[in-house]
Amino acid sequence: MYKILSVVGARPQFIKAAAVSRAIRRSSRLSEVMVHTGQHFDEDMSDVFFEQLEIPPPAHRLGVHGGSHGEMTGRMLPAVERVLQEEKPDLVLVYGDTNTTLAGALAAAKLNQSVGHVEAGLRSFNRRMPEEINRVLTDHLSSLLFCPTETAVTNLDAEGITRGVAQVGDVMYDCSLFAAERSRSEDGVLDRFGLGEGQYGVATVHRQESTDDAAKLERILGYLKSESGRRPIVFPVHPRTRQALARNGINLEGLIECSPLGYLEMASLVSRAAVVYTDSGGLQKEAYFYRVPCVTLRNETEWVETVQAGWNRLWSVEDYLPRTEIHQYGEGDAAGKIIAMLEDYLDSGIAAAGRAG
Repeated sequence: MYKILSVVGARPQFIKAAAVSRAIRRSSRLSEVMVHTGQHFDEDMSDVFFEQLEIPPPAHRLGVHGGSHGEMTGRMLPAVERVLQEEKPDLVLVYGDTNTTLAGALAAAKLNQSVGHVEAGLRSFNRRMPEEINRVLTDHLSSLLFCPTETAVTNLDAEGITRGVAQVGDVMYDCSLFAAERSRSEDGVLDRFGLGEGQYGVATVHRQESTDDAAKLERILGYLKSESGRRPIVFPVHPRTRQALARNGINLEGLIECSPLGYLEMASLVSRAAVVYTDSGGLQKEAYFYRVPCVTLRNETEWVETVQAGWNRLWSVEDYLPRTEIHQYGEGDAAGKIIAMLEDYLDSGIAAAGRAG
């Protein structure tokens, strides 16, 4: 039995890890130890996702949150390293592009542990974004790179990364299929806000580039307020965003604000919306999975195929391209492909050889 140590810490990672964790539990040859760094630590941003997505409770909760990017990542490193030394896994899995992703990959690499990166190869080509730095470094530390799209594979090839690379599809699509049936029980979310299906928008804003620049945050809120003249907009407010709004004296007048929602409530809300406005990478795709148009509140996106297929546009662009379907996200079997690659890689003995070296 091979031991996989999964390192998660933020909402998008819980969603991705849920699909892979379920696939690991179906395997007779893999076991999983879940580590939660604590990057998202309150119940609305963390515990509710484990419950609703049926993820086993983390075996290790590191409780690392707050502070600057460098400070947070630095505090995570020794904490993750201690867990690795205790658990001695056969491979470490990391997800996405957060500080947790980089800390998990870097701690593992320094101990000669093999790293698998789920959602590898994404690039916005904006190095001012901490997420872009995290993606690039994690990919260069990883032995297995699980790419959601053909574009991601091409990006890695351009950086000289070709070994261990595979396009497996998008695990978030796996999870959206899992959630689709369950989210129907959350119809009350529309009643809560007095909304009718297809008659409202949903907005989220949380990235550092959006919240730490007061002028940009004010522009984003001004844009959302102007859009609210067309239809009501529900705005679940991320804790970081709420602090930035208070710090800069920016109000949410005209928007329907609420605390962050659980995954099933958010899936129900998004799937019935007329449009989604977001700076989140994950929500751009989730909107597509439910065939809801998206406006990305940034000047670039790592999910270029959603723009090319006409389901997404940058907020600086007035209209969408002609609409087509996106086939490269897979058939909801990305997690299964990841498990097959993990088993083959571990059977090959490369991971054990790396540790011995």
